[in-house]
Amino acid sequence: MISKELLDYSEAHSTPEYPFLERLNRETNLTQVYPRMLAGHMQGLLLRFISQMIKPRKILEIGTFTGYSAINLAMGLHSTESEEGILHTIEVDPEQEAIIRKYMAESGLQEKMILHIGEAMKIIPTLNEIWDLVYIDADKSNYLNYYKTIFDHVRLGGFILADNTFWDGKVLNPETRSRDTHGIIDFNEFVMQDERVENLLLPFKDGIMLVRKKIV
Repeated sequence: MISKELLDYSEAHSTPEYPFLERLNRETNLTQVYPRMLAGHMQGLLLRFISQMIKPRKILEIGTFTGYSAINLAMGLHSTESEEGILHTIEVDPEQEAIIRKYMAESGLQEKMILHIGEAMKIIPTLNEIWDLVYIDADKSNYLNYYKTIFDHVRLGGFILADNTFWDGKVLNPETRSRDTHGIIDFNEFVMQDERVENLLLPFKDGIMLVRKKIV
């Protein structure tokens, strides 16, 4: 366990939060019942850097919440002369739409972001895209369903990221295996046995699974 002092030191020696993201962070904490669902500054920065390294043209995010992670991912979108980079993000709760669109506009990236409101398992099959990067951060019991649904639409060499793959440490405690905990465990185990990918379970915050679809 990293001490709070080291975590504070790490944040103090990382690129500061953009002012509009700081406002989004604050508004989320003031208005949402479960504000901890927000990616937050350090995780947002990590997602931004990963996206900027991959330079994806097509990103899918499953689980928008208030839009913090979507905006950071969109900062790494790559465009060519023939094709604009685009991010599709799916949020099940229609009450989040106003805050999402507000900060999409503040980011200046709204033209590169498409928000879908509804159930991801119904929306995903309607999106006719090949994804360079997919980020999963929605209902935990469906993680494996999301993975299986999008897998064939991820390009060879593309990446799938999944948040909360420690699930507050409950993956280690069989006595507290709720439906969500089972969902995370089943996802982690399936990925670990999937010979089509390479994967790294990154011990960052609540665990981030990084999955790369093998080229051969």
